[in-house]
Amino acid sequence: MMTGNGMRQCEHQNVYFGVVNIRYQNRTIGAVDVWRCTKCKKMFAEEKQLGILDITSEIGMPYIEPNERWAVLVCKLKSHKERWALVKVKKNSDIKHTCVDKEVTLNVSDYKVQDDRHWIFMIDESINREVEID
Repeated sequence: MMTGNGMRQCEHQNVYFGVVNIRYQNRTIGAVDVWRCTKCKKMFAEEKQLGILDITSEIGMPYIEPNERWAVLVCKLKSHKERWALVKVKKNSDIKHTCVDKEVTLNVSDYKVQDDRHWIFMIDESINREVEID
């Protein structure tokens, strides 16, 4: 398939690549399933929070831009399943986040959140591992 600029776009053939288990207070509270295209090696990620059965409004594999990476944003002000969320992040950018009762903008510098109440970890560095988010 061709894109508008004449470049060939990959017709992804995704296979299951691994999982990142999210733990809070010594219990698994969710996971991020990671898929990878066998052709272009692009990664796709899907959030699975235990106890949440809502179906996402996004059809197909969630997409990120070439200059983005998948990350988990952890909010220290929340608890249990509301404590984390799968996000798309650029190396130096901002993330919008609903924190407790209002939306805040978090500054990201070199894939690190510049805030003492929030932190992120990169999915591609945590595949097939458990990450404790206490």
